[in-house]
Amino acid sequence: MLRRGRAAGRGRAGKAPEHPESPEAARRAALLLLGRRDYASGELLAKLTVSGYTTEAAQAALAALREERLLDDGRFLDNFVRAHAGRGQGPARIRQELAVLGFPPADIQAALEAGPDFTALCREVRARKFGARAPASWAERGRQARFLQYRGFSSDDIRLATGQDPDDPADPE
Repeated sequence: MLRRGRAAGRGRAGKAPEHPESPEAARRAALLLLGRRDYASGELLAKLTVSGYTTEAAQAALAALREERLLDDGRFLDNFVRAHAGRGQGPARIRQELAVLGFPPADIQAALEAGPDFTALCREVRARKFGARAPASWAERGRQARFLQYRGFSSDDIRLATGQDPDDPADPE
């Protein structure tokens, strides 16, 4: 299969690596990738194997990088949560994206709990998109709620952000 003029599953130059069974060659390739951005272990393993390195060589390279603390899934999780929350995404959407990357639910939950206050973030996202005033009609509340739900916020956070505070005696509900 061709992809932009080169064979799929090959390295940068369109050919297989010279030493596909060498952990040191796989480590160098991994360092080139990590120089561009942070990767999860599973993501980096997939990239190395698609580039033509054997699974054993790639796993050995990743183990060495973990030992040198150049590859750290905990750091990746924290950075991922912070970056996506900064984009206005809620915990449900972040959780889903991290699950696709293959992280266990316990690690995802720990990273989300260490992340920002998602209730305050939900309010900020709503105010940025729709203005500071709470929605006046049910139709407008529904529209804003659907937007926030798509962004991955919980129904409790959405109720608070749209002005439906159940603890507020002034709320007519």
